[in-house]
Amino acid sequence: MHKFNELLYPWYQLNQRELPWRGVSDPYLIWVSETILQQTRVSQGLDYYGRFVKRFPDVNSLAGAHEDELMKIWEGLGYYSRARNMHEAAQNIVKVHNGIFPNQYDEILKLKGVGEYTAAAVASIAFGLPYAVVDGNVSRVMARYFGISEAVNTTTGQKLVREAANELLKSSLKSIHTGIHNQAVMELGALVCTPKNPGCGICPVAESCHANLKKIVALLPLKNRNLKRSVKYFNFLVIEHEGAYFIEKRTSPGIWKNLYQFPLVETPSELKDDEIINLPEVKQIIVWSGSSIVNISQVYKRVLTHRDIYARFIYMRTSGVMFTDKNFFKVNKEEISNFAFPVLITNYLRKSGILPGIR
Repeated sequence: MHKFNELLYPWYQLNQRELPWRGVSDPYLIWVSETILQQTRVSQGLDYYGRFVKRFPDVNSLAGAHEDELMKIWEGLGYYSRARNMHEAAQNIVKVHNGIFPNQYDEILKLKGVGEYTAAAVASIAFGLPYAVVDGNVSRVMARYFGISEAVNTTTGQKLVREAANELLKSSLKSIHTGIHNQAVMELGALVCTPKNPGCGICPVAESCHANLKKIVALLPLKNRNLKRSVKYFNFLVIEHEGAYFIEKRTSPGIWKNLYQFPLVETPSELKDDEIINLPEVKQIIVWSGSSIVNISQVYKRVLTHRDIYARFIYMRTSGVMFTDKNFFKVNKEEISNFAFPVLITNYLRKSGILPGIR
C-alpha cells in the first residue's frame, strides 16, 4: 500500500468529523449531501441537509414534490439549479429505474446535474466502486503532495490530479473501502491541507509531501486567474396596495429561475432616486395612480461566482395599480413568507420588517 495511505487512514479514524451522512450507505442520502455541499460550507449545509431529508426522505418523496415547496426548503442556500436538477433526476429515477437509485457509475453520471465528482462519491461510498473523487480539497492535496506544476483549473492540470487520485485509490483497494479512502482524502483537504495557513505541522503525510519538502506549500496548487466578472444593477419595485405586495415567479434561465421577486428593472449603472420610477422600462410594465415613494433602500450587494449584483428596493404605496405583464400577482404580507426568494431579496424583506426578523 502507498505510504500516503498507510499514514492517512489512522489519522482519519481519529480526526474525522461527525457528520450525519458519515457511515451512511444509502445512495440517495449520499447524493443529497454531496449536492448540498457543492459551493456550500459544511457548517451551512448541515441544517439544510437535516430539513431536506426530513421532508424528502427518499427518491419517491422528492420526485413527487411540488417545485415551489422544494425551492422554499432550498431558499437561502444559493445555486438553485442544484435543487431543480435534483428534482428532475429523482423523477427520472422513478420513471426509468422504478424508484431504485442506479448502482453503476455510468448510470449515476446520466442523472441531471450529476458530474464526475458526485457520481464518483455516490459510486464509491454507497457501492464500493473504484472511482476516485476529485473536488477542490482533493485537487489541493494532490497538487501539493505530488508537486503538480500545472494549473489545477486547466484540462491538463485536472488530468494530472485525477491520475494521482486514482493512483492512490488503486493502491488502497485491498486494504480499505473505496468510500472511506475518498472521504479520508477529502477530510485531509478540509481540515489540514487548507487553502490558507495549512497545518503542515500536524499533517500525517507531511514527511513525504513534495510541496512541504520543497517549502513551496504556499505556491500550490497553481490556478489560472482569467475570470472576467460582470456587474449588474437591479432596481426592485416594492409596491404596496391595500396591505399587499406584487410579486412574480422568475421563469427565465438563470440562477434564480423559479424563485419569486418584486417587479425588476435592470439598468447598466446605478441611478439616482428620482430617475428610477421615470424609466421607460418601468412605465412599460406598470400603470399606477395615487402613488408615492415611501423609501428607497440602501444598496444590497450580492457576490456570485462570475458576477456582482447591486440592488436597491423602491418601496411605494399606491391607491391603484395595473400591470401589463400578467405574471405579477398580489400577495398579502402574512403570506409572503410562503414564497421562496433569492437571499438578496430575503435580506431586504427581513431588514425592512416585511418578513419577521432582525431589522
